[in-house]
Amino acid sequence: MPMIPITVANHKGGTGKTTSTMMIAAALGMSGRRVLVVDLDPQGFLTRMMGVAEPDPRGSSCALFDESQTFDPASIVNPGAFHLMPASTRLSTDMRRLTRSIDVLWVREFQQAHFGEYDYVLYDSAAALTVFTLNALAAARHILIPVLPEYQPVVGAEQTYQTAITVGKKLNPDMKEPLMLLTMVDGRKRNHIAYEKYLRERYEDRVLESRVRTSASLSTTRHDGKTAFDFDPRGRGAQDYAAVVDELVAKTAEPVLESEAAS
Repeated sequence: MPMIPITVANHKGGTGKTTSTMMIAAALGMSGRRVLVVDLDPQGFLTRMMGVAEPDPRGSSCALFDESQTFDPASIVNPGAFHLMPASTRLSTDMRRLTRSIDVLWVREFQQAHFGEYDYVLYDSAAALTVFTLNALAAARHILIPVLPEYQPVVGAEQTYQTAITVGKKLNPDMKEPLMLLTMVDGRKRNHIAYEKYLRERYEDRVLESRVRTSASLSTTRHDGKTAFDFDPRGRGAQDYAAVVDELVAKTAEPVLESEAAS
């Protein structure tokens, strides 16, 4: 199967973006798929959650933005069900020099040259519109926007949606229409019910049917590389993300050409 690059993004923080990236990658990896996660967040939350120490910048996602550096596959670590290209705090310094219009294409070119062995590549970016976020959007075929059904996260999700559409039109014609994933849903809260209704009515099938409910196993911050699939596999967090991945796989599946089917 061809590589499927997915960027997980929302301009607003606190929406479960990094947790979603980690859980989706883990579920895909546990199903036997070859998965790479690229941490493009200068704060490196996902890297730390996976129990990975601060890497040498040459062995981190900084390598994507350094033309003079030769890629070393050994820089990709294997903390569990998926491979990880960790983030270095030097990304913050790199961001200040990446000011040219063409600097939004580094990740796409690197991906085409080095990530072909993977079935899925997931990009986790900061909760802000940075050059790294734009790089991730320009490289992805699919965009997943986690959204907590409350006012500010919904505004952030809609802004992210429009940004993705613009990047797709100008830089990435292979990009499919962005998808939204409802996270931390509490069915007892009226505003959650109201905002879920609003999003489903406005964006229709671009909002995944599967949703992630509030869960103690997901709200616990860990730094040992374990996910809810490891320490609470029968809990609602693991069950919800398993359903999300089943739906996401179906929605992102590439059509099989007749010539490929015949062979």
